[in-house]
Amino acid sequence: MPTPHETEKQHVGPQEADQPPSMSSHDAAPPAVPSRNPCCLCWCCCCGCSWAEERRRAWRVSRENKLQPLPGCEACATPSPEEVRSWAQSFDKLMHSPAGRSVFREFLRTEYSEENMLFWLACEELKAEANQHVVDEKARLIYEDYVSILSPKEVSLDSRVREGINKKMQEPSAHTFDDAQLQIYTLMHRDSYPRFLSSPTYRALLLRGSSQSSSEA
Repeated sequence: MPTPHETEKQHVGPQEADQPPSMSSHDAAPPAVPSRNPCCLCWCCCCGCSWAEERRRAWRVSRENKLQPLPGCEACATPSPEEVRSWAQSFDKLMHSPAGRSVFREFLRTEYSEENMLFWLACEELKAEANQHVVDEKARLIYEDYVSILSPKEVSLDSRVREGINKKMQEPSAHTFDDAQLQIYTLMHRDSYPRFLSSPTYRALLLRGSSQSSSEA
């Protein structure tokens, strides 16, 4: 003979039987109210509030759309033969040339060090920002993307520069990453730039410029 519990279970539909028992009004957990204060002030990767994550995702998508494909404004203008030759005169001339930055970034991509240029460009974008709220958001994104040890795009920075960034991130500014940007700039100059000048990519540009000059003559 079935027990009262089994009898009651027989009258419950299959969908209802699979559902967890409903909570009474006394047992129901209060609705979670997002608190902005703890997350607004933290700069690390542990922030999990949805509003902050949505804003970060929006900034990341916006920046990736601008920086990842190279058919943007930096790649649209074909450099003149004189401009291409000037890139061999100094690293500053290469980095001050939009076309030079585009070509150099493509070279860094072949060496799996494109994050150095992306970080440098992100710092330049941050320094041009005047809105403090936007500065806060971009600084957090730069930290998460290029400084955090958890990021696959982490750039190589020494401990002194990292400690300085960690302190400045308490109150981010447009110049929070100046020391780090200079260190990465120096790294690209000393390490990648000499290889770029002897690379097939740069030699092909020189040859194209030479042939263009000969045809015009």
